[in-house]
Amino acid sequence: MRVKIDGIELEVQPGEILLNAARRAGINIPTLCYHEAFGGQGHCRMCLVEVRKGAEVKLVASCTYPINEEVEVKTRTPVVEKIRQNIVMLLYKEAPASEIMQKMYVEYGCEANLLEPNEGERCILCRLCVKACEKMGASAISAVFRGTSKRIGTPYDEASADCIGCAACAQVCPTGAIEVRETLDTRTIWHRDFELVRCKECGRVVGTKEQSDYLKGKLGWKTPNYELCETCRRREAAGHLKEYSRQ
Repeated sequence: MRVKIDGIELEVQPGEILLNAARRAGINIPTLCYHEAFGGQGHCRMCLVEVRKGAEVKLVASCTYPINEEVEVKTRTPVVEKIRQNIVMLLYKEAPASEIMQKMYVEYGCEANLLEPNEGERCILCRLCVKACEKMGASAISAVFRGTSKRIGTPYDEASADCIGCAACAQVCPTGAIEVRETLDTRTIWHRDFELVRCKECGRVVGTKEQSDYLKGKLGWKTPNYELCETCRRREAAGHLKEYSRQ
């Protein structure tokens, strides 16, 4: 099935997500709440595009829109650009302390408005961090409170027994809203201190003790591989392969 995106014709598989097809064609569509590991959520709406089928034109979130018919897509029309500018302006007011939102505010030519900024805040409530925590199987954080008081946190803002200190939430956060502090031996995140585990070969940090114990239990690891960083695991695997090829 063929579609046209910004004048570029390309072949897509039925059901392929529009954002993925565009990126495959080298067309950049801005996103904030999208991560390739989790797919689209459609929360931030930065990825809105115009989809035309015959005389019908509609706005869709490209990160969640499956292509099931031949359509023409335009990613940077005046209407789309104006909507993105308004979204950036609103998200900037939500998270004015975020460097990425400060940068986007300038890039999109946003102007001062009557909305009061949420001073010191860096979170835009995209919920990528919640999704990452769910995928890890911990579900230690979630959206708490309602309305203008809604934010991401642990239950009662206390150290969560479910948190394993993996910091996956901080790694996927697009606005740098989740604070992680590390010393030589400790990682602090979500009101809790975690003992760091280092690679037994090179000494790099491979995670926390709770994270290693969790993965051992979940994956059924019976080897000391979890004590190695990714680089040393690859080196060890290559060594085993080399030994096997000699036999």
